[in-house]
Amino acid sequence: MKKILLTPLFLLIITGCSDTELGQAPIPENYTEMVEEWKQSRIETLKQPTGWLRLAGMLWLEQGENTFGSGEEADIRFPDGTMPDVAGTFTFEDGRVMMKAADGVVITHEGEPVQELVLDDGEQTPSVEKNTLHWYVITRGEVKAIRYYNKDNPQADAFDGFPAYPIDPEWRRKARFIPNPDGNTIPIVNVLGQNIDAPSPGIIEFTIDGRKHSLAALEGAERMFIIVADETNRTETYQAGRYIYIDYPESGSDFTVIDFNKIYNPPCAYNLFTTCQLPPQQNRLDVAITAGEKRPVDWIGLDVESD
Repeated sequence: MKKILLTPLFLLIITGCSDTELGQAPIPENYTEMVEEWKQSRIETLKQPTGWLRLAGMLWLEQGENTFGSGEEADIRFPDGTMPDVAGTFTFEDGRVMMKAADGVVITHEGEPVQELVLDDGEQTPSVEKNTLHWYVITRGEVKAIRYYNKDNPQADAFDGFPAYPIDPEWRRKARFIPNPDGNTIPIVNVLGQNIDAPSPGIIEFTIDGRKHSLAALEGAERMFIIVADETNRTETYQAGRYIYIDYPESGSDFTVIDFNKIYNPPCAYNLFTTCQLPPQQNRLDVAITAGEKRPVDWIGLDVESD
């Protein structure tokens, strides 16, 4: 049988021809305005009453009864002056959290005063309010915490966006979606050191300066979520990486768009009370993504608990 020798040129053609489908994605006529609108929408979201900029604390619950209030004797202590020294109790038992307000203390749920309320039954986590504070229960593995927001936050009121690279259409890249088998997961660790196996619908391939790169996507309700680390994390962008959402391909297509002008800071970049997920090893790129949001230096170490 005659052997077929593949020349380097032929190998280049058969292995590289599909990469010509990648590169810069088409640019809408009003592209700059579109990105600016996205930036403004992000600012408004962050400044909402329960936006990340107003997150003021995360208070871990112990098993059993936890008193809460703003006094030193409270097990769960809210900021001074926001409520009585002891305003009630949180009882954490059998995976459930029950709140009971002390006599005469007004705490509201959906605008109505409540004396007792299940804050976490394993399925629902209703929120409550007291003065300028808004809180609910979060679960991280086997532990639970009260996450609270303070509407009274002058820094959030004055926020007008994070530092960012200039908008550059070159960073709007055409990307190939390579689906994973159903049920595929990848390990993701958060800043607390906790690990989860997160569903991954597929891999995103794209090129930068003619070189192909890939990122593992995480499953989202309507879009794919990607956690990215790159060389700019060393000097200009948040050290632990950045986040970006992209659309699933349209029906019948293998391609989508990854727009790095919309890559943004995770909440742990500017708030001490978050539990951000970190980039998986396969999403640590050896290239500088000089687009999107930069490191929010002015917010590092912000005393968000102060009134």
